[in-house]
This record gives sequence, structure tokens and C-alpha cells, in this order.
Amino acid sequence: MCDHHEKEVNAADRRALLKSAGAVSLLGALGLGFTGKVAHAAALTRAQRDAMTPDEIIALMKKGNERFRKGKNQTHNYLAEQRKVSASGQYPAAVILSCIDSRAPAEILMDLGVGDVFNARIAGNISNDDILGSMEFACKVAGAKVILVMGHTKCGAVAGTIAGAELGHLTGLLAKIRPAVDATAYQGDRSAKNNAFVDAVARKNVELTIAGITNGSPVLSEMVSAGKLKIVGSMYDIETGALEFF
Repeated sequence: MCDHHEKEVNAADRRALLKSAGAVSLLGALGLGFTGKVAHAAALTRAQRDAMTPDEIIALMKKGNERFRKGKNQTHNYLAEQRKVSASGQYPAAVILSCIDSRAPAEILMDLGVGDVFNARIAGNISNDDILGSMEFACKVAGAKVILVMGHTKCGAVAGTIAGAELGHLTGLLAKIRPAVDATAYQGDRSAKNNAFVDAVARKNVELTIAGITNGSPVLSEMVSAGKLKIVGSMYDIETGALEFF
């Protein structure tokens, strides 16, 4: 009887351990399970990614930024992560549309690893047909459940748009940001020298970009309506390291 009871206890312990290990692997894959001294070698599996809701993925991104702001990023073993992704395939949980600004590296400031997200970077974090196509692949085909449009403070592309900058192909790119300048309600100095106005326009630009993604892609819009995809905006403060979601 004692032997039978001991076997039942050991089996229960093993099940609990496996369940715990699975949870740690899932949380660690997006940078939640470990901090500082533990090497990050996990990569999202299809089962782990598919088990998460869009809101849970967003929560993991927020937790990652919180660690970044506190200087408690994980110690990432990027080579191990790359090998895991190369061996088992990629199953990113989200798509990030961010600016090319060198001060706003999305994966780092959300403490993410190789294979966790797709990241499209373009000056002023604008959308166009090619980026929409990339997002459709990432979400409809590859299974990502969140699109995060990330603007940032002191954005040079936004400031250049406000100032009326013109330069080769850049002129056409900045023209896509111009509607955000016109749509921003602001009392005070509306020049590129006023950082507060630049930041207000950058935020409005994120809002208009989200609307453009939703309206411009029936594929993504249908996924949003079905609850399979969530599109959210954010602003990154390059001085404080804080990422505000909205």
C-alpha cells in the first residue's frame, strides 16, 4: 500500500514539474520567466505561441519593458536562441512596426529574444503596401497575434515633416506623416523646435497608422473582428526608457 501511495505521489510530482517547466519555458520565451543572471536560450514553440491570447502577449511585452527600465534585462544567449529557431522553425507572437531610429531598438527595450517577434522598421513607423503585405504574412500565414505600432519621442522623421524637409525619396516618405501634423490639436508653438509638439504629432501618427492598417488590409481587419488579432499603439520615451501602450 505504501509503495502504491509513493508511486502516486511521485507521478503527481512529475506532472507538476512538467507543468512548471512548460510554464517557465513559455514565460522565458518572451522574457518573463528569468532575470539577470540566467541565460535566455528558449524560443517560442508553435504550441506555446498558440496557447497565448493577444492580451497575454501584450502583457509580456510590458513586463519586458519594465525589466529594461529597471536595468534587470535577462542575459540573452542569442546564439542558442538562433540555433533553436533555426532547428525548430519560427513562431513569433507579434509584429512590431517601429522607426529606424537607433535609440529605439524594439526587441532590446522589451527584453525579447530571437524568434519572439517580427520587426518592420522604417523612418516614422509609417505603413505602406509592402509593410501591409508583410504584416498579412506574419499574422495570417505565420500566426502572429499582435501588431504593435511603436512611435517614439524626439522622432527625427516627424520633426523633419513639421519643418518641411525635402530630400530625394525621403520627401515622399515624410508626406505620409503630414496628415498627422495637420490632425494634431496643439495650443502653442507648432514648430519642429518644440519637442512637446513633435511628440504629440508622433503619437497622432501612431494612431493614424493603426487606422491605416485596419482600413488598408481586409485580411488583418477580418482577423481583428474575429478576435484573432489585436492592433495596438505605443510611444517609447528615449530618455526614460518607458514604453506607453495605448
